[in-house]
Formats: sequence, C-alpha cells, structure tokens
Amino acid sequence: MSGNLGQTETPAVYHERQRLELCAVHALNNVLQERLFTQEIADEICKRLAPDARWNPHRSFLGTGNYDVNVIMAALQSVGLEAIWWDKRRPLEQLSLAGLVGFIVNVPSNVCLGFLSLPVRRRHWIAVRQLDSIYYNLDSKLKAPAPIGGEADLRVFLQEVLSQGPYCDLEVREEEYIPFM
Repeated sequence: MSGNLGQTETPAVYHERQRLELCAVHALNNVLQERLFTQEIADEICKRLAPDARWNPHRSFLGTGNYDVNVIMAALQSVGLEAIWWDKRRPLEQLSLAGLVGFIVNVPSNVCLGFLSLPVRRRHWIAVRQLDSIYYNLDSKLKAPAPIGGEADLRVFLQEVLSQGPYCDLEVREEEYIPFM
C-alpha cells in the first residue's frame, strides 16, 4: 500500500497474450480476470458439444484453437455466467451496463506471418472489462491492456466495432439477469 494518503493505486489488470489460435480462451480469462480456462478445457467443451463428430465443428481441425461462439457460451455457463447476444440494430444507448461483467466481441483481424501482413482477414475474439470505473480493451494481441475510458467512451468503442461489419458481440452477465430496459 502506498504511503501517500488520498492516492489511489492503479488496479492490476489480468491480461493474457495471444498464443496459437487461442483468442477465445484468452478472451474468457481476460473478461473473468483470472486463468480459469485452458486449451484442454476448451477442447473438452468441444467434445461435449459434438461428441459423435469426426471433425469437431467448434474448433480448428489443426488442434490450434479457433473456437466458436458455442464454446465461449458453454464455458461461461460452466462458471454461472451467460452470454447474451447484442442486436446491433438496437441503439447503444439502450445497452444496460448494470450487472454487466464485460463483453466478448468477435472482430475482424489481419493475418500475419512474422512481420508480413497478408491480404486475408480472419475473426478474432477480444474481451472488454470495467475495473475501477475504467473500461479496458483486453485484446490478447495487444502488448498490454488498453484503457477505453468511461461509459461514454465504451459506447464509442463498441460503435466502432459495430461499424466493422459482421461481428458477434456478447454481453457477459450473471445468469438470470433481467435488464430494466
């Protein structure tokens, strides 16, 4: 603890960095602010979702991750949370932040081989979470958490994400949350 009275310490923000195609695992852990999920746990969820599938449709056939939204939703449910789809046709002013744990968002991402950026785009899961009244972009491709700001800044950030085209935006909430709007 700091010896200076009245000085607040910056919160320690848990942030996993990108490895293989495990952005869904990193996004889950980043939004939850602790390492609860691993590649092995995500693979087990895939097996439960498609027990008889020869090629599991919920992950990369290469075994490197690339998990789909069903894995994220099942993982959140396993810890008493739920993912609620945000309908991008609704104005962001209607988004209730009460009871919100954070967001997991699927965004377009460039494919790189070393320092070479390829003219191909893939999808990438990122997490957004509020800590001590500041929202953070916890994208695992970032070197460190990126502060977004307050509630108004969050809505601007989400609007920018929405403008990138087809995407998946999930609100992460405690189960049985009933919004007031």
